[in-house]
Amino acid sequence: MKIPSRCYLYGILDLGYVDPANALRMTRLMLDGGVGMIQLRAKTQDIETVRAIALRIAPLCHEAGVPFILNDHPQLVAETGANGVHVGQDDMPIAKVRAMIGPEAIIGLSTHSLAQAMDSEGADYIGFGPLFATPTKPDYKPVGLRDVAEVHRRVSVPIFCIGGIKLENLSEVLAAGAKRAVVVSGILQSSDPAAYCQKCMQILA
Repeated sequence: MKIPSRCYLYGILDLGYVDPANALRMTRLMLDGGVGMIQLRAKTQDIETVRAIALRIAPLCHEAGVPFILNDHPQLVAETGANGVHVGQDDMPIAKVRAMIGPEAIIGLSTHSLAQAMDSEGADYIGFGPLFATPTKPDYKPVGLRDVAEVHRRVSVPIFCIGGIKLENLSEVLAAGAKRAVVVSGILQSSDPAAYCQKCMQILA
């Protein structure tokens, strides 16, 4: 499965914001809101918890025709039915990840500069950011909007801008040259996540 061409909004189910017991409910709400891809990010959870939640989320995403991505844990992709994995700059090299998960699975790569974005061979998409300060990545200096248009000129795979992006600044991100975006806390902390996603999609699409 590859990334659908109309995949504009990437929702991350971050268990730093969502209790594992509410993971399925939040997944359904994001899917109802029209997200084009969902990632399970569980940095503080043990691998058994990640496996158990992924096994339950994957069928929901498959039914909706939405790619389901694991943050880290390439060894769980085939077992859980995930469509791929997202890795960071300090994680396993892309070539090794590809050998583990096969040619048809999706690999996403976090990039934090124009140079890293251009050095992303083998990735099916990249995340570019953080554009703004974000509690999700407190140790990363925001890269701002300056290079957004240039990244889109130089990188051929889908680019999802990420980091501190919310409904309030999404139009600004698009004006800088972005086509796709990742939204995390804005969705997960909303009183109506489905409606929040729908409003984001109205701007993106």
